[in-house]
Amino acid sequence: MTADRITLRGLRGLGRHGVLPQEQETPQPFVVDVVLSLDLAPAARSDDVTETVHYGELAERVVAVLEGKPVALIETLAARIAHVCLEDPRVEQVEVTVHKPEAPVGVPFDDVAVTVVRSR
Repeated sequence: MTADRITLRGLRGLGRHGVLPQEQETPQPFVVDVVLSLDLAPAARSDDVTETVHYGELAERVVAVLEGKPVALIETLAARIAHVCLEDPRVEQVEVTVHKPEAPVGVPFDDVAVTVVRSR
């Protein structure tokens, strides 16, 4: 596996994900970090965006998943986002972290997050 990476941090969207009924009724903020591992040498040589993952387009697809069909677990949401990232055959591995800053935890907290790592 290559050591080259593309990182998107802090992608934001409103989603209706959660176990509790009110979480699936009222949108709440979610934040996603994505780290793609892939060979960036072809893009570096050619200076051509078609030789790499277009991170602007990927960001739109990730936010579409965030704002799309509700799921109960952020584990499921993270796995769905990882699947979207791996649709590009150049991506060898992806790490996806989903943050749920307004999770109904019941006590003060700084962050609730789930991270999944998927490879080809």
